[in-house]
Order: sequence, then C-alpha cells, then structure tokens
Amino acid sequence: MVIMNEKERLRKAMHQETTDRPPCICPGGMMNMITADLMDRKGISWPEAHQKAEMMADLALANYENSCFENVGVPFCMTVEAEAMGAQVTMGNKVNEPHVSGYAVHSVSEWKRISPINVNKGRVKVVLDAIRILKSKNLDAPIIGNITGPISTACSVVEPTVFYREIRKKREDAHWYMQFVTNEIIKFARAQIEAGADVIAVSDPSGTGEILGPKLFEEYTVKYNNQIFDSLQGDKLGTIMHICGQMRSVYPQAEQIRSNVLSFDSCVAMGEARKNLVKHALMGNVSTWALEFGNPDKIKSLAVKCWKDGSDIISPACGLGAKSPIANIQAIRKGIIEKSKEVK
Repeated sequence: MVIMNEKERLRKAMHQETTDRPPCICPGGMMNMITADLMDRKGISWPEAHQKAEMMADLALANYENSCFENVGVPFCMTVEAEAMGAQVTMGNKVNEPHVSGYAVHSVSEWKRISPINVNKGRVKVVLDAIRILKSKNLDAPIIGNITGPISTACSVVEPTVFYREIRKKREDAHWYMQFVTNEIIKFARAQIEAGADVIAVSDPSGTGEILGPKLFEEYTVKYNNQIFDSLQGDKLGTIMHICGQMRSVYPQAEQIRSNVLSFDSCVAMGEARKNLVKHALMGNVSTWALEFGNPDKIKSLAVKCWKDGSDIISPACGLGAKSPIANIQAIRKGIIEKSKEVK
C-alpha cells in the first residue's frame, strides 16, 4: 500500500476507507495537545499563547514539528465561545487552561441578553487569525478547528446546575436558548472553515448521556450538534465529535449524530463501541492518565490496543495534562508506526 501523507490518511480514515495505518491526532479545544515540555521547547507559553495569533499558531505547529501528532489544531481551551457571549474568563497559567469565572446570564429565560459572537474581535479573531497563519504554511498535516459543543457552551454561559434543572422545568425557554447558542457556534465554525480549517472538531462533554439520560441526550445533544454538522461545508475532510462519559445507555441515540467521527473517553470500551456504532469512524482513546504518569512502552501498547479494538483514528481519550512528558505523547505515533510495519 502506498504511504499516505497526514491529510490524505485522515480524510480516508474519517470516511472509513482503507488507509496505510490509522492516523494519530489530537484535535485541540477540549482535547488540548499542548504540554509544558512543548512550551519549553518552543519558547512560547500559556496564557500568552491563548491571546496572540502568532503564538497560538507557532505552538500548535510545535506539536506537529516535534512528532507528537499528525495535525495542528486551535484553540487550546473551551472558553472562547462563552467569553464571546459575555461570560467572564480567567486565563489560567502555564499548566492550567482558561476557565469560566462568571456567567453571562442567570437563567435560560434570559437568552435574549446574551451577546452574539463577533468574529472580528477578541479571542474569536485570534483563533481565526491563527488558522490563517497555519494555512499559509501549506502543511501536509490537516488543520483542525475546534468548537465547544452547544450543551457545554450553554453550561458556560449560564451556571450548569441551573441549566440542567431548567432544560426540564423551562423546556420552551431552554430550546430558544439552545437555538441561539447553536446558531452562534455555527457562525464560529463556518468562520474557521473560511479561514482554512480542514476539519471541525466539536467537543461537548457537558452533553454526556451519563448526565442527561437517553431522552434528553437525543432532545438536546443530538438535535443541536446535528444542526452544526448539517450546516458545515461538505467539501472539507470531515467532522469529529467528542463525547465524555460512558455510552452504554445512549448508543442508539449516538448513532443518529451526523458527524463523520465519534470520539470517546477512556471509560468506553472501544470494542463495545465498534459493535454498537457502525455508521461512524471511531476515534480514541488512549488514557490521558497513562500519558501523564505512565511510560512510553505502556503508551505504545495502549495505542495498539485501541487500534485492535476498532479505533479508526488513534488519539488521547481527552485533553492532555500539561505535565505529560513529551516522550509519552510521541509514543502513541511510534507504537502505531511500529505495529503497522509488523502487519505489513
């Protein structure tokens, strides 16, 4: 089989076509791929890299240049959309990502008070400019643009316990709220594609079936994420959706999600997911605990097991801990390459 470049390998894997071996990627966003080791090697650090496009692009590129993953991706957190909609965000430090420290509204009923996303200002513009810079590099590696899913964004604009209560008690207002949030996310996702993103990855950890249960998972997570996937241009490589938590109770509903790829947490048995999800390429799910505290040989074996169990795209199960050693991260790709040579 002809050896493929990174972009072609990912495109085929996302559409469940034959590849020379599985791609090894880490999208960005919630599935952040930046570590302190990488920052030290590049001489660029958080929190500055969250707010300056050139730094953001260079740090994303460092991940690829140091043979960690076969893609570049921005941003490195899940707070860009919520901040643009009026939430207060604390920017963190070198080993802690930005987090929401103040909510924009107190109830889903107040959705008309939320600020629309402006793609020409703030960190939204920083992300788009970083994508444009990466696009100008003419890389073989795919550029992955990241958005925070609609449930997770909604839980950052209003306090999560309020949101989960009101989707049951104020259903009509909750759906108006979710529609507004989803429309704004679509605006940001389309802008990322226009800036040069090859793939859009959506991470929606707050939309897990473990919290919502099958009925609300379908009513909220599936419905609003599908609006995003349906709205994106069809001529790019494809789309990815990451869902946290166990999936056993919501496999039938997850099969309705119209993303090319579904990505899972390490608590999901990939073999079980493969049996239940036949319409999607699957991605994951090397333990991020092992990536931070294990050793390269262990990581290689975990990566190969993911492949054997049915994963089409090998990746960490979630965002990397910032203190994860770079040798452990590089071991994912090394393990897959070594095993692919044995198979041949």
